[in-house]
Amino acid sequence: MSDTLPAPLPKAVSLAQQQHIVNIIRRAAKAEIMPRFRALSAGDIRAKSHAHDLVTAADTAAEQMITRALQIAFPEALIVGEEAAADTPELLGEIANAQLAFIIDPIDGTWNYAHGMAVFGVIIAVTRFGRPAFGVIYDPVNDDWVIADDESPAMMDAAATSPRPLKASMGKPLNALIGYVPLHIFPKEHQAKLAVALTGFARTHPLGCSAHEYRMIAQGHADFLLTASLHPWDHAAGALICERAGAYVEMLDGGPYNADRHSGHLMVAPDRTTWNRLKKVFAFLLEQP
Repeated sequence: MSDTLPAPLPKAVSLAQQQHIVNIIRRAAKAEIMPRFRALSAGDIRAKSHAHDLVTAADTAAEQMITRALQIAFPEALIVGEEAAADTPELLGEIANAQLAFIIDPIDGTWNYAHGMAVFGVIIAVTRFGRPAFGVIYDPVNDDWVIADDESPAMMDAAATSPRPLKASMGKPLNALIGYVPLHIFPKEHQAKLAVALTGFARTHPLGCSAHEYRMIAQGHADFLLTASLHPWDHAAGALICERAGAYVEMLDGGPYNADRHSGHLMVAPDRTTWNRLKKVFAFLLEQP
């Protein structure tokens, strides 16, 4: 029997490729997103699944531009954009079996964007067979981004400044925690009990934008996140970035987060001890109605 350890897998995307992905995002934001911000006409905005689930001309144009650039750079990869998946839902089923997949949210926080509020971002995640391996969350307004891969620490970077490492917050008593819990996306039968549970924290104020919620947690400005919606374009990059910033990330019913999972509750906390305390608070969500 050989004592030789198996060689580690190479990075899903090299450092040079990571920078290329950032450049693709920045170009799309400059060309398609920021020129339309606060300049959308009524015809540029439409509803998808419900009246508050919006898509704009900027979403579709930015996703198309990013997709084209990624297809050129990574011709072997699966590309799954939020808007493409809305038109072709079977794309989501391909993530689990894809050796390399790019998952794009061209504008996360579209409702905010469509209403002129500057709390939105661009998210790209890279997965290997559903497991997040690289993520970047870009803020087009400030032209900066948080970034991590599955081997490196999470970093904040910008064109005009040097990168700096990110560190999630320290654990603290539940009544001192600041979190993001979007009450409206949870099943109606759980909302009343969940609303009462939220009174036990210092603040719970969702931003309507996963991009900035994950950025805030990775920077240590907020402490936890709980969601009942597992769209991979919302969470695959942020879950990895927060984990690499030192946070503890796990599904409420146990096990790691994977981008090919489409139901359940994802929870991010400063550390495992705090995560376990939070689980006791939210355990009722696991009960069958």
